[in-house]
Amino acid sequence: MKFDIQPAASPVSEADRTAKLKDPGFGRVFTDHMSVIRYSQAQQGWHSPRVEARSSFQMDPAAAVLHYAQEIFEGLKAYKRDDGGVNLFRPDANARRFRNSADRMAMAQLPEALFIEAVEQLIRIDRAWMPGGEGSLYLRPFMIANEVFLGVKPSAEYIFAVIASPVGSYFKGGPAPVTIWVSENYTRAAPGGTGAVKNGGNYAASLRAQAEAIENKCDQVVFLDAAERRYVEELGGMNVFFVFDDGSLLTPPLGTILPGVTRDSIITLAKDAGTKVREEPYTIDQWRADAASGKLKESFACGTAAVVSPIGKVKSTKGEFTIGGGVAGPVAMGLRKKLVDIQYGRAPDPHGWIRKVF
Repeated sequence: MKFDIQPAASPVSEADRTAKLKDPGFGRVFTDHMSVIRYSQAQQGWHSPRVEARSSFQMDPAAAVLHYAQEIFEGLKAYKRDDGGVNLFRPDANARRFRNSADRMAMAQLPEALFIEAVEQLIRIDRAWMPGGEGSLYLRPFMIANEVFLGVKPSAEYIFAVIASPVGSYFKGGPAPVTIWVSENYTRAAPGGTGAVKNGGNYAASLRAQAEAIENKCDQVVFLDAAERRYVEELGGMNVFFVFDDGSLLTPPLGTILPGVTRDSIITLAKDAGTKVREEPYTIDQWRADAASGKLKESFACGTAAVVSPIGKVKSTKGEFTIGGGVAGPVAMGLRKKLVDIQYGRAPDPHGWIRKVF
């Protein structure tokens, strides 16, 4: 498909853009344009791909997404290289996960090549919004059901779009260890559910638990399994890893958790270095006991936004415990540096993860 490029008539001025890029924060500043592709089951399937000025959608009050939550999204970043070019990191993995999410949510599946092209077209037209230094351009592809009806069935019409937000470094002054709250009253997903899908319902379900974490002076929440309330699954928006005194890593197995692109990349980089990585169940009691005995040296969370976030302390109604002295450990920070250097083009890319936009 050929994209129809319609530049914004009134883009943000260079002066205003420069001011916004000085400290963009995360997810509050947006570029001038968006990519949009529509789907109609009754007509030609996916059609009318275009890049246009970022604007509001006009939506009927009976649109399916507003009543039955048929929607999915992705998150990935574009990185400015030292030579001024721009890299995407594993967009094929995001495109594949997007298709898998669509399949689980009974939505139309967007071809992976079209997903990547929509992302790249937006980067090209909004290149001036790329932050320098440790900043990046956060890309948010998403799809919503917009058929107008109130019957319970999969929608026959969808809107796919990509918006972009320049973001600064997630951590000011480097990654600082976070404190985690163990959710005992809420669960994120159950077997057979949508835990492996990147959709808004999973995140909405985590908000009350996250609020509870904040009430207990914690930065993030960690969920236990829905069946036994014993096994560590993932944080509200990140996967989790454990580093032991024998040098091995452990991370919870896939199934009810999100198959994170950063998670998979860290597993690959660790194995490249000869580290044993286990994808096995791990209970909250084991976490507590291993931290106390010193068998557990580090814990860290990972995701697109933060890359790697060290976990210093874990709190719950049963008390609290500290991991590795509550500081950022060498394994977590070493893996973070390896990954970030590949993303920005400062290190070799042995796995072909980088796609150069220009």
